[in-house]
Amino acid sequence: MGMLNLAHDLKELIEVTARPEEVDAVLRQGLDWLKRVIPYDLATVFLLEEGRLEAHMARGPLANEAVRGHKVQLDDFPSLRDTLASRRARAMLEEDHNEEGDLFDGVLDLSHGHSCMVVPLCAGDRCHGLLSLDRRKCEPYDEATVALAEAYGAILALAYHNARQRIALGVLNEQSRERARRVEERWLGEPNSVLRDSLAPGMQRLVAQATQVAATHTPVLIQGETGTGKERLARAIHTWSPRSAAPFVAVNAAAIPEALVESELFGHVKGAFTGALRDRSGAFQAAQGGTLLLDEIGDLPLDLQSKLLRVLQEGSVRPVGAERPVQVDVRVIAATHVDLEAAVEEGRFRRDLYYRLAVFPLHLPPLRERLEDLPLLCEVLLDEQARRTGRAGLSVDECALKRLARYSWPGNLRELANALERAAILCQGSVIGPADLNLPQRGTEEETPLGAMCTLDDLQRQHIERVLAHTGGKISGAGGAAEVLGLKPTTLRSRMEKLGVKRPD
Repeated sequence: MGMLNLAHDLKELIEVTARPEEVDAVLRQGLDWLKRVIPYDLATVFLLEEGRLEAHMARGPLANEAVRGHKVQLDDFPSLRDTLASRRARAMLEEDHNEEGDLFDGVLDLSHGHSCMVVPLCAGDRCHGLLSLDRRKCEPYDEATVALAEAYGAILALAYHNARQRIALGVLNEQSRERARRVEERWLGEPNSVLRDSLAPGMQRLVAQATQVAATHTPVLIQGETGTGKERLARAIHTWSPRSAAPFVAVNAAAIPEALVESELFGHVKGAFTGALRDRSGAFQAAQGGTLLLDEIGDLPLDLQSKLLRVLQEGSVRPVGAERPVQVDVRVIAATHVDLEAAVEEGRFRRDLYYRLAVFPLHLPPLRERLEDLPLLCEVLLDEQARRTGRAGLSVDECALKRLARYSWPGNLRELANALERAAILCQGSVIGPADLNLPQRGTEEETPLGAMCTLDDLQRQHIERVLAHTGGKISGAGGAAEVLGLKPTTLRSRMEKLGVKRPD
């Protein structure tokens, strides 16, 4: 019976090393299991800290606050230093206490010659400390018990070491995620501000729906014209979801050669086809635990549509050339500018796949239906571009915003971003005006309503700013702004003050 209990306890202690327990829980469980096979009145875990042994945990009838706060210098106990160096458990005898005293002198009143043992807690190349076992009974631990305690100590040290490593890795992973988040915000801008801060009623409804579905694992279908920001919305849904710490992977089905789509999505094994020199994971495996955006899903070949349907139904992918499927846990977001219902009727898209993807459809409105957001969009897009181009601090004046609002934006946000980047290059100062906008003349602008026209003050302000930018801020003297404008320097300064124009740095 005793051997069965011993085997059971050792098995449980070994299993601790594989469980994500907290450090103290690992030590507590280890000491409690140890008592079932090795009797003690006090079991104390001492951790090694800069040449000191500091009591970290104590169990048993003799455990008290004085024991739990006990500290000793390792150099004062050569026998303990030798125990750590040899990594061998040791029963302490009367002569050991005569030479260096007892570990708990001044803390516990234990009789001379009481049962005492120290067990090193070492794992790999690191000694974390030692385990002290004490009994009131005046009889040394026998050799078999010492050997058993040494085996327990080795396993307990490994469990403790693994628990600390998991905590350290968790901290590093969290720090890495935080650094990645800051880098993404620095170089890509805050991706959700143009969604959450939208003033357009249609966008506000969309964001409310997207926030709700983000909390689920339901597939999402994002539909909208080209350039409306479907990938930005997909990233936002991922960020708002419980999967935010896992990968977000985006695949554009229209940009992959048809012969390679299956390999890109599902991966392949070595030798599956010419050029497959090694195993390769596909997008589904890369997005494990996270979100996979299948952009331009309407361009996916029909034979791949059936395989995608099977993945959504079974939760597994079969890499090209593989004999067995691979389980995946991925939330799928599909996006397209194609009318999928019409594609279904025309036989270009599977009806069953459409219904599987369109459980929660979201329609992203075009830019012309959310012109209230133009100031916010310009601010965000210029900030994103500044990180690439170095043109920081640019803004768009009221006249230019009205000019932008009169354009129909067939290319939506993508076209707006391109227009602002061109304007940033042409702009001589820090404010983009109508003259800096080089919008195509394609009959897409409506007749300018009276309320959308700039005031005379607006036009004067913009012209003075451009001239000041041209002269480098110089107002008077030869080549100064006053000379260019045909004004006296005092008149120009007065008008600048009235219009709120500041000299460029």
